Formats: sequence, C-alpha cells, structure tokens
Amino acid sequence: MKILKFLAISLLIVNTGVNAESINAAKPVDIVVYRSPTCGCCGKWLEHLKENNFNVKDIVTNDVDAVKNKYGVSKAMASCHTAIVGNYLIEGHVPATDIISLLKAKPHVVGLAVPAMPAGTPGMEMGRRKDDYNVMSFDKENHYQVFNSYKGN
Repeated sequence: MKILKFLAISLLIVNTGVNAESINAAKPVDIVVYRSPTCGCCGKWLEHLKENNFNVKDIVTNDVDAVKNKYGVSKAMASCHTAIVGNYLIEGHVPATDIISLLKAKPHVVGLAVPAMPAGTPGMEMGRRKDDYNVMSFDKENHYQVFNSYKGN
C-alpha cells in the first residue's frame, strides 16, 4: 500500500510540473553591482532587480572602468554598470528574466550585456519610447552572440 501511495504522489508531482528548479525559483538570487555614484539609471536598474527577487549588493565606485578592466569587459560590450551573479558578468541594463535564463541554462560564456543604454530597457524607461535592442552573450575571446532580442515601438 505504501508503494502505491508513493507512486501516486510521484505521478502527481510529475504531472503538475513541480521540480527542484521551480521550488528554488522563489529563492532570492545574489548579485553584486558596481556603479558610479552619479548615474541615476543604475539605481533604477537595481530596483528592477529587487522587484524580480534579486538580493542586490550595491557597490558605488568612482572608477567603474577599473572594474570593467579587471573582469575583461570589452569596449564593444561596455555600458554604465557591471554586475557579478554566480560565475557570470552582467553589463548594462540586462532584464532580470534574461539573467535568470542565463543562470538556468549555464552556457559557456563570460556573461550578458546590453551595450550602450537603449531607451526602454530596465532602468532606462523614457515614457512610451522603447528602442530595439539585443541582449548579447560574450565569451573571453570577445565572441558575441544574440542571447535575446527586444522590439521597440
């Protein structure tokens, strides 16, 4: 009888889609962000992360370029702030959903970037204006690939 009860519960779990990843989805994700004290959009991006269950350690520095150089962020991928989450770098206004996708997929890349500062990215909201933009993955040899694309208006 115990075996039948175990099998019934197991089937229920499988059929409802409950798995270790979905259980852990509620756990906050730790991220360390290096940003300039004078950049307002960085603070808005931090709020976006917090709203999406990230535990943000905010490090304000007058030399963000030194952080980018230390971690090997190329000029092509550079933006206004640099973050570290798990074993990955996050450069610029990358949406929280893409960071979560990166952490789940665990690709062999250095990280993700939204180069420059496109309008409509998280933290760069400008009313109704939204630019097209790509979230790029990059590796240590500076090979870039589109990780996700967003259409503007």
